[in-house]
Amino acid sequence: QVQLVESGGGLVQAGGSLRLSCAGSGRTFSNYNMGWFRTAPGKERESVAAITWSGGRTYYADFVKGRFTISRDNPKNTLYLQMNSLKPEDTAVYYCAVCSHVAWPCSGAYWGQGTQVTVSS
Repeated sequence: QVQLVESGGGLVQAGGSLRLSCAGSGRTFSNYNMGWFRTAPGKERESVAAITWSGGRTYYADFVKGRFTISRDNPKNTLYLQMNSLKPEDTAVYYCAVCSHVAWPCSGAYWGQGTQVTVSS
């Protein structure tokens, strides 16, 4: 099993930036494809981005392309999501997850507890 802990969420004005981190422990972090998801109030969870185990390929939902960047540091067992040009509609709880199989679409096998991102207009 893999334990995941997200951090880096907060309140930011529209147009601002945040970087989320996801620290992994347990089984070998570098073995897994990883993804970021989000759940906005009143909406279903949606995939935001994913990255292969090596970091060699990345995938993005259309609504974040060009604004968000997913990356990972395997020696540090950490996954990142750099979020730029944030919009009020990006407000959500953001979760990292281990993908059970392929990176995209990522089906989460293990989840973190989530971190709140709030973007004010």
